[in-house]
Amino acid sequence: MKKNIIAMNASIMIGLGSLLAVPSVHAESISDLEKQKNSIQEKRSGVESNISEAEKKIDNLQDKQLTAEEQIAAIEAEITESTKKIDAKNAEISQTKKEIEALKEEIKVLKERIAKRNEVLKERALSFQETGGDVNYLEVLFGSSSFGDLVDRVGAVATIAEADRDILKQHELDKKDLEEKQNAVETKLASLEVAKAELLEIQEQQKQQKQEKDALVKKLKEQTEKHEHEKMGLEEEKANLASQEKAIKTAISLEHQRLAELEAARKKAAAEAKQRAEQEAAQAAQAASKASASNQSSASSESSSKSRSASPAPQPSSNVSEAPAVSSGTFTRPSAGYVSSTMGERWNKQHAGIDIAASGTVPVVAAADGVVSRSYLSSTYGNAVFVTHSIGGQQWTTVYAHLNSRQVSEGAVVAKGQQIGIMGNTGHSFGQHLHFELHKGAWNYSKSNAVNPLNYIPN
Repeated sequence: MKKNIIAMNASIMIGLGSLLAVPSVHAESISDLEKQKNSIQEKRSGVESNISEAEKKIDNLQDKQLTAEEQIAAIEAEITESTKKIDAKNAEISQTKKEIEALKEEIKVLKERIAKRNEVLKERALSFQETGGDVNYLEVLFGSSSFGDLVDRVGAVATIAEADRDILKQHELDKKDLEEKQNAVETKLASLEVAKAELLEIQEQQKQQKQEKDALVKKLKEQTEKHEHEKMGLEEEKANLASQEKAIKTAISLEHQRLAELEAARKKAAAEAKQRAEQEAAQAAQAASKASASNQSSASSESSSKSRSASPAPQPSSNVSEAPAVSSGTFTRPSAGYVSSTMGERWNKQHAGIDIAASGTVPVVAAADGVVSRSYLSSTYGNAVFVTHSIGGQQWTTVYAHLNSRQVSEGAVVAKGQQIGIMGNTGHSFGQHLHFELHKGAWNYSKSNAVNPLNYIPN
């Protein structure tokens, strides 16, 4: 009997030791959760810094774009002005060409006049040759019959000589005038053509500058769009980190609550064990006289122990229907259907998860116990649910995208296999399917923590 009492006390102490050991395990779990929370806060700080940097880049690019657009407007004004000048030069050239045409007519008249004078001069020269030139005039003078006749003859000779000199003088003046007019209009036309060529060259340079500025603006717009897209992704990451931090805080709170409940249960069990030990010690002292009572007390204790061991552990509730059976591994399959697309390169982009396709109404379940960090409608993911998990001190994030509907909200605690939505075709999607991602750590915009779900869930 004494041996039985000693064995019973040892069993009680082992049970107490087991109960006392559990809080230390959970304390480590809380420590891990706190580390994860601090890590998320650090990442959030880094993401906020990156967002700020992206905003500065966007502002700088927009300032450069505005400056370039102002320069383009100035160049366009210069091109317009040079076009006006070119049009004016074209008008001058056209007018000068008309003047040249008119001058050609004058030249034609002058040439006819000169030609006639040349005929007269030729006749004079021929006459001089036939008569011997100046001798002709002497014969005219000596052939005078009287002094008066001599005077008349002298006047006639002088008139003829003067006429010849006038003809020659006018002939030279007309030729000179003709040459000057020709030189003037030709010089003017050449000058206009040179000025026009210079204006055209300037305009070509202006057009080239405009093309360069247009190319610069296009490049700046592309860079701005790239940084804006990056900023949107960072803001999405920031929102997810904030949600994950909230989920971790919820997990910490639940862990503290569990610890408190466990500590209360431990104290209660310790008190009950102590009370039973005292009762059994008293019963052992009276074992000889109260054997039946001792046996009764032992049976009662044994019955109480069995009652405690038979108490079922709380099971997570699940409203899954037409879903795969919950597996015993770390993660269970999130939905029924076949894998229509695996993780890897797709359409020149990284496909960071797998696609599971099926027709009809297909429930989607949580792949593991966790806290819903996000439940929202995304332009790309469509209806999406993010769940944060803490498994063995490691943070995990699962993503369920393109859902037809969501059945959980942010902050909700979900159990492995619990339905969280219905498979759909929302967001950037082609055909009904579930896009499922698994991240070892927090979700981020670059999805650098993504791992292949097929390595973790049943096929």
